[in-house]
Amino acid sequence: MCRLFGMSGGPQRVAATFWLLDAEDSLSKQSYREPDGTGLGWYDEHDAPQIAKQPIAAHADRAFAAEAKEVRSRTFVAHIRYASTGGLVMKNTHPFEQQDRLFAHNGVIGDLPALEAELGSDVMHTVQGDTDSERFFALITREIDRADGDVGDGISTAARWVAENLPVFALNVVLITATDLWALRYPDTHELHVLERAAGGPSAQRHLEHASARGTVRVRSAELAHLPAVVVASEPMDEDAGWRALQPGELLHVAHDLKATTTTVVHEPPKHLLTLADLDPHAAASQAPTTQS
Repeated sequence: MCRLFGMSGGPQRVAATFWLLDAEDSLSKQSYREPDGTGLGWYDEHDAPQIAKQPIAAHADRAFAAEAKEVRSRTFVAHIRYASTGGLVMKNTHPFEQQDRLFAHNGVIGDLPALEAELGSDVMHTVQGDTDSERFFALITREIDRADGDVGDGISTAARWVAENLPVFALNVVLITATDLWALRYPDTHELHVLERAAGGPSAQRHLEHASARGTVRVRSAELAHLPAVVVASEPMDEDAGWRALQPGELLHVAHDLKATTTTVVHEPPKHLLTLADLDPHAAASQAPTTQS
C-alpha cells in the first residue's frame, strides 16, 4: 500500500534529509509490487509550497527517487505511491497542491463519475490528473472555501460526504500548510500513527532518525536533537514508545505552535465499504498489506 509521512516542527523551521526509496533495497527481488512514484512537499523561507516528485517508470526514475533530498521547512509531507487509479505520470504523483496547501492520500475511492458530478465543472477544471486522490483533495478544498478557510472543517465535511455517497476502501490523508498539519485515518482499513516527539526523543539528546520497515521512507534531522516535533506515518518508524495509532474517523491537527489535538469527525463506517475483492487487480495490489510493514 502507499506510504504516508508528515512532520511538523511547529514554530521552528528545521532541516531534514529524506530518502524516499532505499538505494540499497531489494524490492524487485521480494514478493512486493514496485513503487509507482515518490513525492516530497515542503515550504521555503517565503512560505511558498515546494514539491519534488517523480513517477517511477524506469530505472533512471528510481535512481532519482532514491537520491537524498535536503530541505528546510516547518511542515513536510512525503508519499510513496502504489498506483490504484491513473497512469505513471507526473500529474498523478503525490503530493498535490491546491491553494498553497499540499496533500497526499492512501486509499481508494470508487464511482469517480459521481464524485466529479458533485464537484461540478467549476471545480473539476482545477483537477489536472486522473486520480481519485486529487479529486478528493478538490472536494476538501471546496469545503474549506465554504467553511471560510477552516481546514479541519473542510476535511471533515468532505470525508463525511464521501463516506455517505461513494464506495470507499480507505481515506487516509495528510494535508499541510506552511504552518499547520492535518491527518485523517478513515475507516479502519489502513493504520496511521502519530508521535508527539519531545526534543531529543526518548533519550532527550538524540537526533531524529526514522525509517519505515520496508526502507521506503527514511528521514533524518539533526536539529530535532534539540527541538520537539510531531510525526505522522503509516507505521511506527522507530522504537519510541510514544507512537499511537489514530482511531478510525479521527482527525489530527498540529497547530503552528506544535499543539496537537484530535477529534473524531466521521463516526460511522462508509455506507459502501470496499474490500480488496471489490477492487480490480491493479488497485487491489496497490492496497494489499505486506508482511514487513
